[in-house]
Amino acid sequence: MTGVLLFSSLATAQKTLPLVFGKENTGKAIKKHSTAPAQLSYNNEALPDPFIYQDGTYNAQYSGWERHRNETALMVQDYEIGPIPAFKKVTATYNAAETNINIKVDTKGGSLEFSSKIVIPEGDGPFPVIIGMNMPSGSIRPEFVKGCILIPFKHDQIIKSSHQAVRDTAAAFYRMYPEYTNTSGNYSGWTWGISRLIDAIYQVKDQIKADVKHIAVTGCSYAGKMAMFAGAFDERIALTIIQESGGGGINSWRASDYHTATTEVNVERVENTNYSWFAPSFKDNFNGKLNTLPYDHHQIISMIAPRAVLVLGNSDYPWLCDYSGYVSTAAAAKVWDKFGISDRFGYVFEGGHPHCMACDSENDAVTRFIDKFLFNKPSDTNIRKADEFKDTDMNRWIGGWK
Repeated sequence: MTGVLLFSSLATAQKTLPLVFGKENTGKAIKKHSTAPAQLSYNNEALPDPFIYQDGTYNAQYSGWERHRNETALMVQDYEIGPIPAFKKVTATYNAAETNINIKVDTKGGSLEFSSKIVIPEGDGPFPVIIGMNMPSGSIRPEFVKGCILIPFKHDQIIKSSHQAVRDTAAAFYRMYPEYTNTSGNYSGWTWGISRLIDAIYQVKDQIKADVKHIAVTGCSYAGKMAMFAGAFDERIALTIIQESGGGGINSWRASDYHTATTEVNVERVENTNYSWFAPSFKDNFNGKLNTLPYDHHQIISMIAPRAVLVLGNSDYPWLCDYSGYVSTAAAAKVWDKFGISDRFGYVFEGGHPHCMACDSENDAVTRFIDKFLFNKPSDTNIRKADEFKDTDMNRWIGGWK
């Protein structure tokens, strides 16, 4: 009888917990608190429990998740990427002849204009939407997202990307918010830009036949980080697909340090990540002092809950440090499991394929997640595959969680 009751409660949770929200941030009004890094008394070698509030109290009920999510959001902005700023107005127009969405954002510091050339399927719609980082479908092959509107987020229009850690001080974003030019990271600006693109999609949804309740974001490598931050910070995104994001993405900063110390394999860490992407103060405050960081990236992933997320890894590339990615992903999955919505969280860590080119099992997972969470089709999304890491000692990382 107990098993029947448990199954019933999980089924109820799946029916009642929302799959997506109509606002960028439903917890915007929650009173937020944060602590300057120099004042932090937090000290933990393991991953912080995502159900403990900043004041030390514990709440694992879904009713308390909005507060957990927003406390994490504030810490990530305060310590790691810089603020995601406010704006006055977004104005969007759709040019049918050129299939272009043109976006203008007005702020106190002026205006910024950018655009996206979109691909609309034939038919009456409405169609789900895929926002690909820099490409119409990210690194996912178009045949696996057939029937979706494809909209690239051309991030160089907001801030140019640099893999050599060269900060684009002339970027349109920094011209509008000059106070962040040397203090914030690109991921705050890119996250801001993706949300403004979603504002625009809402405005022209009837013209482009978009189903705004079924929007997905996807990207790979540094663009996988971009997709993760977008999904974490904008609750209008129904499905987040994070591919081979490496350090600063799904990976736990703590587990990456541990991996380098125990294997002598140098991976992307606080010490050596790209500081055009992240706030320079993050390195100053936490390099060699990660125990004092009051969150880790399993909590950024968990900000997506209760919405759907699919993580794809590739253990052939040591720099990506899939050990750390797996530890963080498996820890984040506990949030979905606790809420009885395990089918909304999937992952595949598998090698044998080039970087940013998904293997067959990963493409199968993508198809299932898109079918279920963008098209509302019956699909088995209970997918958690990481054979290489099946013997990972997760107790070392989450054994102290309540």
